[in-house]
Amino acid sequence: MGLWEIFVIGLGLSMDAFAVSICKGLSMKRMNWRQAVLVGVYFGGFQFLMPLIGYLLGTTMADLIVSIDHWIAFGLLGLIGFNMIREAGHSDADCLNDNFDVKTMLMLAVATSIDALAVGITFAFLRVQILTAALIIGVTTFLLSVAGVRVGNVFGSRFRTRAEYAGGIILILIGLKILLEHLGE
Repeated sequence: MGLWEIFVIGLGLSMDAFAVSICKGLSMKRMNWRQAVLVGVYFGGFQFLMPLIGYLLGTTMADLIVSIDHWIAFGLLGLIGFNMIREAGHSDADCLNDNFDVKTMLMLAVATSIDALAVGITFAFLRVQILTAALIIGVTTFLLSVAGVRVGNVFGSRFRTRAEYAGGIILILIGLKILLEHLGE
């Protein structure tokens, strides 16, 4: 798996964080760059850590299921993608939560990065350079989260649903690509 594919996966994974960041921006009366960076650090940090944890879990299981790893990668990415698309249509009552305390941000960061844990497991099967991949995913999420706060503050909720749909479609297509590449070998 190349850097471009990892970057595209990072974009897909970051869409949940981007959508929540838009909500955080909506909750601000005035743009606060310090809080925007804080959102980026939480979301990007967890998007960096979760693939590492998933990779460690995956490497302990890799030898047991190497013959079906491409099906697992396809299944996990497809499931994550379909879940993102399904959730995109739901409105969040917490969207206008203007709380930036540690407890709130930790809960949001974990919730938006669970998918990255599953992708980390997939990366173990695909033997991806995990530090590079996790860094790309984390930095991409950081940048998009900061941008999401700004977008939410300026433009409102118009982009939230589209971002989640796009993220889900990206993950499904990458899962399909992995499956087709392995079946074609």
